[in-house]
Amino acid sequence: MNWGVFEGLLSGVNKYSTAFGRIWLSLVFIFRLLVYVVAAERVWSDDHKDFDCNTRQPGCTNVCYDHFFPISHIRLWALQLILVTCPSLLVIMHVAYREAKQQKHRAAGGDNGHRTFPNPGKKRGGLWWTYLLSLVFKAGVDVVFLYIFYRFYKNYTLPRVVKCDLPPCPNVVDCFISRPTEKNIFTLFMVVTACICIVLSLVEAIYLIGKR
Repeated sequence: MNWGVFEGLLSGVNKYSTAFGRIWLSLVFIFRLLVYVVAAERVWSDDHKDFDCNTRQPGCTNVCYDHFFPISHIRLWALQLILVTCPSLLVIMHVAYREAKQQKHRAAGGDNGHRTFPNPGKKRGGLWWTYLLSLVFKAGVDVVFLYIFYRFYKNYTLPRVVKCDLPPCPNVVDCFISRPTEKNIFTLFMVVTACICIVLSLVEAIYLIGKR
């Protein structure tokens, strides 16, 4: 996936964001997106290959891996980053709609024509609501994914050894996760940055409401 496309599109939202929004955007790209692209994908690249169980029973390793890793961290993070950045694109689209409508009125009435939106990027009216709802949606997405991670991986950590007795395993077998310490560090880092993004979104929403 070409994450540079998202970076190019979302960079335009800086013009319409508050200071909190700019901090949120920087945090998403520097501490979440870049960490994901540069490091996290490589850390989980050997996830299935190096998941070893002390048995040679055909199918046992695959069944145990699917049980303990129902959804890959990497795929969940990718989906989370996509959903959490979509509201910012809606804000840009709303501003673009305002600008196009203003140009249409200007073309119809000349330079002295009525200006529907004197400042299309000004957060008022419908754009204010779009921006506020985008903040709530971004915070909600991060909260939902934090809950999903917690449900699948208790305390957001991976054990060094897991015991599996699912068929077709002949008995209780020990399975070993590849590089659990390194994966736990990256997981906790992503969890902490997501929590900070939630706080920033809520603070920005309170700031917008208070300012209005």
